[in-house]
Amino acid sequence: MQGENNKYDASKIIVLEGAQGIRKRPAMYIGSTGSKGVLHLLQEAIDNAVDEALAGFAKNITVHLSSSDTGDVAEVSDNGRGIPVGMMDKYGKSALEVIMTTLHKGAKFSNDVYKISGGLHGVGLTVINALSEFTEVTVKRDGHIYTQTFSKGNPTSELRVIGDSDETGTSIKFKPDPAIFPATKFDSALLFERLRYTSYLDPKLMIKLVDDRFNAHEETEFYSENGIADFIKYINGEQKPLTNIIKARKQQDGVQVDFAFQYVDSFDERLEAFVNNIKTGEGGTHVSGFHSGLTRSILNYISKNSKEKREFDIIGDDTREGLTAVLSVLMPNPEFEGQTKEKLGNVEIKSIIETGVYDSLSRYLEENPKEARSIVEKVINAANARESAKRARDLARKKSMFEGAVLPGKLTDCIERDPAKSELFIVEGESAGGSSKQGRNVQIQAILPLKGKILNVEKASDEKIFESAELNTIVTALGTGIRETFNPEKVRYKKIIIMSDADVDGSHIQTLLLTFFYRFQRKLIESGYVYIAQPPLYKVSKGKEIAYCYTDAQLAEKSKTFGANVSVQRYKGLGEMNPDQLWETTMNPDSRVLKQITINDAALAEQLFVILMGLDVAQRRKFLEEHSGDVRFLDI
Repeated sequence: MQGENNKYDASKIIVLEGAQGIRKRPAMYIGSTGSKGVLHLLQEAIDNAVDEALAGFAKNITVHLSSSDTGDVAEVSDNGRGIPVGMMDKYGKSALEVIMTTLHKGAKFSNDVYKISGGLHGVGLTVINALSEFTEVTVKRDGHIYTQTFSKGNPTSELRVIGDSDETGTSIKFKPDPAIFPATKFDSALLFERLRYTSYLDPKLMIKLVDDRFNAHEETEFYSENGIADFIKYINGEQKPLTNIIKARKQQDGVQVDFAFQYVDSFDERLEAFVNNIKTGEGGTHVSGFHSGLTRSILNYISKNSKEKREFDIIGDDTREGLTAVLSVLMPNPEFEGQTKEKLGNVEIKSIIETGVYDSLSRYLEENPKEARSIVEKVINAANARESAKRARDLARKKSMFEGAVLPGKLTDCIERDPAKSELFIVEGESAGGSSKQGRNVQIQAILPLKGKILNVEKASDEKIFESAELNTIVTALGTGIRETFNPEKVRYKKIIIMSDADVDGSHIQTLLLTFFYRFQRKLIESGYVYIAQPPLYKVSKGKEIAYCYTDAQLAEKSKTFGANVSVQRYKGLGEMNPDQLWETTMNPDSRVLKQITINDAALAEQLFVILMGLDVAQRRKFLEEHSGDVRFLDI
């Protein structure tokens, strides 16, 4: 039926300009409006300060966090040259106001002011301004102190001089707008890692984080003398090194490539890649070049120096087992894919890096025969293990353990078949499994009880993993397959909830499961499908009044509210709760509390798993004891 509402002509075309367009579609510029998007605003401000450091002008950066009644406030200050404040006749505004309110402008579109820069799209400060409840910019330059304020992308004051100063620099203070972001909190852990790796990439740059939130004043300094070599040591932590740190630099056609790597006694590759100090989590042509140069140099060395005959070829993955590497590229005009700068697309950079890595590593191997033998032995062992694992997988497939159409007997499935509406509770213990089966919503909730702790895949070979009955049960229930057969699109539940006791053993079981997901089902975490349930620690009652408390702080507050003669029951495990209690406190979508598991920073996640699943038992126990009572949960 045709009508006025279906009419499509010029009158229906809407033009959103400047801040209006950014506020209408914020995810186009910052990825999301969740916690990652809030932190992205802060990262944009930090990137601008770091660009002044890369240009050789800023030596100090300060990030100051404070809080208000409606969310966090951030201020990023540097002692660089200061944003220009002169008038731009074409716009009838100061350069500062144009930068803060106009997309695709700035000094980074040419190489006159910034030879290298992370902020190349000319939108960073404009996006911060548009998505903030208020923004205040203070500039020191030309002997004066200037300031101007904005709100939601629009000026709320004129540019004015508020004093004199012989110093130079810029300060950006802003508060993310609650109308855009459901929660305006900056993630401390991810920010710590962001500032830490920035200090490694810019040796001798002093970065200070001042945090005045949570009724406390904390100051942390980030500084590195040896740059990416220190970064390698930080990533490896307590891992046993097999070689020294190999470090080199290549400069060509205005591009500077710094890389450092080390082999350790581990099965995984840990590669951190950056372009102009921007972390490229999805890799790109620079990572491809690094991998190609590394593989070619090692295969060439083995071909010339090893007489051993093998029944199979060595592939690139074999050369990277146990490798820890940091790759930092400084270049003009990088082509990032998207505003969030997750992947580099410059084709010409691949050959520059491949040649640099090949030449440097080939020379190192020839000059250091003892370490070369360690690397070759590691690579050949990796190739042998891969072939053995392949045989084990073939056997597993023949037995239909991982890919069988028959669901495991332990699984109590739900009626719903739409994965988007289905939930799988992976439950610790048979007793808790029985209560959860009785208390669940049979329409949408499936239950998979586990008997004891699963295999620690951080330390296990592929043969052991494929022999594990518990892991077979999990993979079969999920329907995703594993290794080469892994297909996240086949997942049978898009909400996978780990439910364990609220104690140290429960935390250990959570960690074992998360390690498995991290190593073998990572896409499920990245897609936001994995959660941790939060059962209560206490049941507090007085007469007919009953309340459940999830922390000691909540217990103290609720006991104070109830007054005298209060009864407190400490739950030692999920099995102590009857089905109704388990449903009410932990499984009911309308009242439960879940933590969604994400991987926003690979280095942070990798360090956590090394601590918790590595060889240092004392370090792992200390961490679990310190953090088992922490609560940072997402209400669903």
